[in-house]
Amino acid sequence: MSAVAEAAAAIRAGGLVVLPTDTVYGLACSPYREGPVRALSERKGRTPEQPIALLAASVDELLECVPELRGRSAVIARALLPGPFTLVLPNPARRFPWLTGSRSETIGVRVPALAGVGSDLLDEVAALAATSANLHGGPDPRRLVDVPADLLEHAVALDGGELPGMPSTVLDLTGPEPRVLREGAVPAADALARVEVVRGE
Repeated sequence: MSAVAEAAAAIRAGGLVVLPTDTVYGLACSPYREGPVRALSERKGRTPEQPIALLAASVDELLECVPELRGRSAVIARALLPGPFTLVLPNPARRFPWLTGSRSETIGVRVPALAGVGSDLLDEVAALAATSANLHGGPDPRRLVDVPADLLEHAVALDGGELPGMPSTVLDLTGPEPRVLREGAVPAADALARVEVVRGE
């Protein structure tokens, strides 16, 4: 069994996977069931009130998961994704409540620009719940050896070499004006400028 096939099997069985993304190494599980997501949060040292992003293989797959994003949200998503952004978007149907933390009316989504084993895994499973593969508050891992041993011991790990090491830029697009919740791989000013271009079209 290949490493990607092993990782996909672990996801389907409710287990954890460490995978390379376009920013840092991520800790991921199936997004479709509450149990694996709660186990991921507990292993990482996060509380259930803290949201976890929905990673999709493509914007089309993202819209399959959250159909209510079709329309203006989808236009913005297609302009920014794939790429190193996490977009906080409206979630009027309260889908994936175990991912949304204390704000069930919103959901954080990512479509990373992947290559290699990370891309192969997402192609296999279509979507993941994922957060950075560190303990809560710890440094973001740019290499597999930077991932805490406690996480590696409880996950199937995919090695994608050295990554950029800067987390995604988080944009909240649920209000009247976009807000940068976390400046990351894309500087805040550049991120807001890109959104304004889309909104002005």
